[in-house]
Amino acid sequence: MIHMSILDGARLIGVYLPQVWLEGPLPPPNPACPEKLETPVTRDIAAEEDQIRQTERARLSALVSGDVAAAQAHHAADFQLITPIGAVLSRDQYLGAIASGHIKYLSWEPEEIAVRLYGPAAVIRYWARLAVVFGGHHVPLSGYWHTDSYEYRDGRWLAVWSQATAISHGSPE
Repeated sequence: MIHMSILDGARLIGVYLPQVWLEGPLPPPNPACPEKLETPVTRDIAAEEDQIRQTERARLSALVSGDVAAAQAHHAADFQLITPIGAVLSRDQYLGAIASGHIKYLSWEPEEIAVRLYGPAAVIRYWARLAVVFGGHHVPLSGYWHTDSYEYRDGRWLAVWSQATAISHGSPE
């Protein structure tokens, strides 16, 4: 199924998604978000979903290895993280904490990544085990639910929002 945006000047006439038809004016651009939002040109939704999964795995790999330059390439300038303790971090704060060693991921092992694709935006959700050193305190391997929002900007998928929830017991079932 193809997702289409129908534009009439600056007015959104409609967006066809499998679940929804929206009408109304386009929201004003976010001045903190200089990247151009566009719809990926593809007819293969499964391939696009796989690309988002690959992007998330590459993002996690860069975070665990401490490769801030590689990680930055996967985070939008207006990225925000909500940590399991409820702290809000911008992209620069988050990646700065990784660069300084304040946050050091020891492992991050995602299970299956579920993707919901909505034209130029996608939401992913997965359960993962991760171990981290945060502010010098070792947090042992634990389970977390992750929900992330991606947007397709300037020809690539970028993480824009991320939220992690600690699981106090057992597996995701």
